[in-house]
Amino acid sequence: MKLEDIWSSYRSSLKAFLHSKISNPSDVDDLLQEILIKTHNSMDDLKKGESIKSWLFQIANRTTIDFYRKNGRLNEIDSEDLWYGESEYDVKTDLSHCIEPFLKALPEEVAELLRSVDLGERSQKAYAQELGISYSTLKSRVQKGRSELQALFEDCCHYSLDKQGNLIDFEQKSDSCKKC
Repeated sequence: MKLEDIWSSYRSSLKAFLHSKISNPSDVDDLLQEILIKTHNSMDDLKKGESIKSWLFQIANRTTIDFYRKNGRLNEIDSEDLWYGESEYDVKTDLSHCIEPFLKALPEEVAELLRSVDLGERSQKAYAQELGISYSTLKSRVQKGRSELQALFEDCCHYSLDKQGNLIDFEQKSDSCKKC
């Protein structure tokens, strides 16, 4: 993908993101230009299949942090104004509305198992005893159910994970995914 295409697609989103973190419009414009330069210089670092959106916003996050460090204002801002505050976009919250439709697409016994163990926060040991099955059998069923649920998610979206395997971004593959 060309830099011009990337920039035309994401410039306004990046600018809105910067405005939410920095109040001075001229600082926002300066940082936007700095992000453009960093994007150009690190295009080779973008791995095939990686989400361009999450990659750009990681650059924007780091650039914003560097801005506050460089200007010595990190201690002057309120903790509520930090980029990682509660008002920040949370990818897991954005995807949470997809869970129930995907669970409904699974066989009922698998869906109920995942609702009880993962959403209901029941211990697997206690649930196995309640069902009258062995703990290892239940663990196998839970893992299989999670794999089936993950496959449904992967049919619908591309995911970006950090080094620890935590979800950091997603992009819907097409409009054909109507589950969520």
